[in-house]
Amino acid sequence: MDQEVELLAPAGGIAAFHAAVRGGADAVYLGLRSFNARRGADNFTIDTFADACAFAHLRGVNVYVTLNTAILPGEVDSAMETARQAYRAGADAFIVQDIGIASELSRTLPQARLHISTQMNTHNEAGMRAAAQLGAARVTLARELSLPEIEHLAKVGDQLGLEIETFAHGALCVCYSGQCFMSSLIGGRSANRGLCAQACRLPYALHNVAKNKPLPAPGDHLLSPQDLCSIDLLPDLVRAGVASLKIEGRMKSPEYVYAVTSAYRAALDRVLAARDAARESGLQDWTAPGGTEQEHAQLAEAFSRGFTTAYLEGKRGNEIMSYGRPNNRGVFIGRVASVKNGKAAVACERPIVAGDVLEFWTNKGHFAYTVSQVDTDRNGNLLLAPERAVGKGDRVFRVRSAEAAFVDDDRLPRIQVQGRARLRIGQPLRIEFCLADNPADPRALRGARKRFAEGELPVGVAEGQQVEPARTKAVSEEDVRAHIDRLGQTPFSLVNLDIDMDEGVGIGFSQLHHVRAEALDSLEQALLEGTFQRPLPRVEAGSRMLPAHAGGVHIAVLATNPACARAAKRAGADEVYVPAVNLAHGQATIAGQLSETAEQASYPKACAVVLPVADHDDCELTREHACGFDAWRSVHADQPVMAESLGQLVRAREMGACVEVGPHLPVTNALALQTAARLGAKRVWLSPELNLAQISDLAKESPVELGLTVIGRQELMTTEHCMLMSQGPCAQECATCARRKSPHFLKDRKGYDFPVISDQLGRSHLYNSVQLDVAHAIPDIVQADITWLLVDSTLMNVQETTQAVQRVVRARNVAHAQGTALPKEPGCTSGHLFRGVQ
Repeated sequence: MDQEVELLAPAGGIAAFHAAVRGGADAVYLGLRSFNARRGADNFTIDTFADACAFAHLRGVNVYVTLNTAILPGEVDSAMETARQAYRAGADAFIVQDIGIASELSRTLPQARLHISTQMNTHNEAGMRAAAQLGAARVTLARELSLPEIEHLAKVGDQLGLEIETFAHGALCVCYSGQCFMSSLIGGRSANRGLCAQACRLPYALHNVAKNKPLPAPGDHLLSPQDLCSIDLLPDLVRAGVASLKIEGRMKSPEYVYAVTSAYRAALDRVLAARDAARESGLQDWTAPGGTEQEHAQLAEAFSRGFTTAYLEGKRGNEIMSYGRPNNRGVFIGRVASVKNGKAAVACERPIVAGDVLEFWTNKGHFAYTVSQVDTDRNGNLLLAPERAVGKGDRVFRVRSAEAAFVDDDRLPRIQVQGRARLRIGQPLRIEFCLADNPADPRALRGARKRFAEGELPVGVAEGQQVEPARTKAVSEEDVRAHIDRLGQTPFSLVNLDIDMDEGVGIGFSQLHHVRAEALDSLEQALLEGTFQRPLPRVEAGSRMLPAHAGGVHIAVLATNPACARAAKRAGADEVYVPAVNLAHGQATIAGQLSETAEQASYPKACAVVLPVADHDDCELTREHACGFDAWRSVHADQPVMAESLGQLVRAREMGACVEVGPHLPVTNALALQTAARLGAKRVWLSPELNLAQISDLAKESPVELGLTVIGRQELMTTEHCMLMSQGPCAQECATCARRKSPHFLKDRKGYDFPVISDQLGRSHLYNSVQLDVAHAIPDIVQADITWLLVDSTLMNVQETTQAVQRVVRARNVAHAQGTALPKEPGCTSGHLFRGVQ
C-alpha cells in the first residue's frame, strides 16, 4: 500500500485553526500558552484546545502540540503537566525540542506520539538514530537538507520505524534551527523560548576589516532569506519518502493559512493521484505537474518575500536571499501610468476591489495604501490618491486582497454523512447516521478507519416514540426527507438518506427533529470516542543517576589554531578544545581569519575535538560531499570529543569516545542532564541562556561534571548560507577562499559590529558584537559547583588568548585562596548569567 502523505498546517489561534482544516490539512500544529516557539501567537488554553481537538477529530484531522522550547529548571513539572492535560484533551502528538522532556514523555505518556522538533537540529543519520532512542515516532528535519539527503534519511527512518517531516512552505530562518542566540543575547528575547525578535530581518552592512569600509551588496537585509516554496517539488518530496509536509506560519493570519493550505492540498492531491494511478498500472516511474499558475499567484498573494526552493535543490547563495526587503512583497499589479492633480493612474494587470491593500514602490522607498473605492479614468486605469509622492513608472503591488478575506465558521467544513430512517407503524421511530461511503472530502472517513476496525465504523442511532397511523393527513416520504435534512446548525451534511416507512404514517415533525438531533449527537460521541477525556496513566518516579562529585576547578580553552592553543597551555589551561573544521592543515584561523603563520607549530597533544554544529552525511549536494570533509576522521575511541547535537552524542558514544555535550545541544533542566548522562555524556557545557541561580539548581544533583564559557565572543548563528557571498559572485571553493583571509563583520543600525567567520565548508558563524567576560563572577560560579571554565579564543590572537587564560586562572586561584573576586572587565557583557531570558 502506498504511503499516505500528510499535509500539516499551522494555527496560531482558533480562526487560523478552522482555516487550516477548511483548507484541507490532514493535521494541524499549534501551541498552548507556554512552552512553544511562537509565544507571540494567540495560542490556546486547555479549554479552547479541547474544543479545537473535537472540531478536528470529527473531520479526521490530527492535532499536534508544540512543546518546542528550552525548558528551564523550574518549569519541568509544569511542562510535563501541560503535556498530560493536552493529551487528556485530545492531543495526538507532541513536537518537542528538549531531550529531557522528550525522554520523559516517552516514559510516562507512551500513548502519545513523540515528534522531534526541527529545533533539535536533526540533519543526519546519527540524529535519526538518536531520535529513535528517545522513543520518537517522527522527526522534523532541518530546513538545510537537500532532496537526496531527505531521501537518504527517509530510508534510514524506514529501518528505524521513524517518519520524516519536512518544511514545504513558509519563512526560512537563516540560522540552523535551535542554534540562534541573536535575539536572545542582544535583546533578551530568546528564539529558543518562543520570543524571537527577528533581528535577522533588520538591515546590516558587511565590512572587510582590512578595507575598513562597507562592501557592495544587493541590498541591506543581509540575513533575510526568501520564503520557501516547494509546490513544484511535491512529486520529488513524495518520491523521497516524506511522511508529512509542513507549512510554516503560526504567526500568520487565517487568510494566509487557508490560501497556502488549500493550494498545497490541491497540488498534493494531483501528485498522489498520479502516483497511485501509476502503481495501479504496475508502473514504478510516474510524473506529476507542480503548482498551477493560479496556485502560484495564490501563494504569492498570501505572503511572499520572494520564493525559493533553497536547500532542497542545493542552493545556498545569493539566489535564496531577500536582500532587498525582509517583509511581504505581495503580487505585482501594475505601474503608475501618470500622475496629475494628486491622482495616480495605475495601469493594472489584475482586478482591484475596495479594501485591497496596495504598496507603491518609489525611488524614495515604499508605502502602503488601502483602496477605499474603485474609480477609473477613460483609459481604464485605476485612479488612486496616495498621500506620498509617486512617479510615472513606479511599481505597485497588492499585499492584501479583500476578496481573499477568511470568514470564520466553526461548522465548516461539514462532515458528510448518510442516514437511514425507519417509520414502521407500531415500532419506535428510528434514525441512524454514519459517515458517507464516498464523500467529497474523505478525511473524516480516513480518520475513522484509522481509529476503528475496518467494517466497524461508528453509527449514531436514536429512537423516538412509537409510530402511529395518521389521524388526518399522512406524512409523505418527501416530508420526512426534508425535515431530517435540516442540518444547518450542525457540523454535518447529509448526502444520502434511505427511508423505510409504511403508508399512512402520522408523526409530528418536532419528533423527527428531536430524534435526528439525538442520532447526530450519538454519531458525534462515537466518532470522538477515545480522543478526549482520556485517562492519564499513573506516573512512577524514574530512575536517576547519582550526582557527580568532581574535585577542583579546571580551565579549558577553545582554540582554532596551534599558536593560541600552545599559548593557552603555557598560560595555565588544563585542556584545549579544537574545532574539527580547524584541524586540517591550512585551516587554522586566528582572530577569525585564515593564517599560515599560526600553523608554524602543531596543536598540543591530547586536544579534545569539537564537532561542528552542522554535520551532514556524505550525500549528493552536501558541502561535506563537495569538499571531501569528514569531521568524524578526528574522533577515536577513548579520546575526548565535544558533541554539539544529539546525534553526535550517540554516535560518538557508540565509537567509544569520551563524549562531552557542547552548549549547542541545549541542556537547561535536570531531565535533560539525566538524559545526556544516560546517553553517555561525561561532561556537559551548559547553555548560555541559563542564569546563575538556574545553573546552581542544576548543579546540585547533576550526574555529570558541568562546564561554562566565561570569556569569549558568543556565537549567535550558524548558517548554511555564507554571509560573505553578498559581496559578489563566489566559486564556493571555501577551503582556499581569499575572503576568509581577512576578517569581516556585519554592522547594524546602531553601529555595533558582529564578526563573521566562514569555515572550510562555507558555513558562516556570526558572533556577538561585545565579548563575554564573567571572570569577576567566578567565585559565584565555583560556589554553584561548576567545575570547568572555558575561554573561547576563536576571535583572539595569541596575546589576547594568553591574557584571557591568565585572567581566569587568577580569578579561580583568588576565589579558592581568598574567596574574593577580580574586578569586572569594562566594555564586556555578562550575557545571561545575571539577567536570564524571558
